[in-house]
Amino acid sequence: MSVTDLPALNATLNATSGALLVIGWLMIKSGRVGAHKVFMGSAFAVSTLFLVSYLVYHAQVGSVPYTGTGSIRAVYFAILITHIILAAVTLPLALVTIVLALRGRFQTHRRVARWTLPIWLYVSVTGVVVYLMLY
Repeated sequence: MSVTDLPALNATLNATSGALLVIGWLMIKSGRVGAHKVFMGSAFAVSTLFLVSYLVYHAQVGSVPYTGTGSIRAVYFAILITHIILAAVTLPLALVTIVLALRGRFQTHRRVARWTLPIWLYVSVTGVVVYLMLY
């Protein structure tokens, strides 16, 4: 695998993380706490792999310019800017959510997770959208 393969890997990791988040949410909604833990832990692990791969890629390649023109350019940057801002929020939110669960503070965990899940899911999905628009 070369550095040029990393954007596709990153998109795949983002999509996988998104799918794991949805499945984890469905598991807790159906009362399957053990499965919820497995899927959410897996989503965090996959997102961590994404972050490492993303940093390696951008350390090697730098920024990749968007070449689209017209109104699609505005759409791309609207998605990219919200993605970047919320991506910066996702890691601390996810860590707080996980730590609360590990400490057994489930009421607070649920309250924080109500914010963490949609933000993390948005970042995962828009990561794939940015990839598709850029590459």
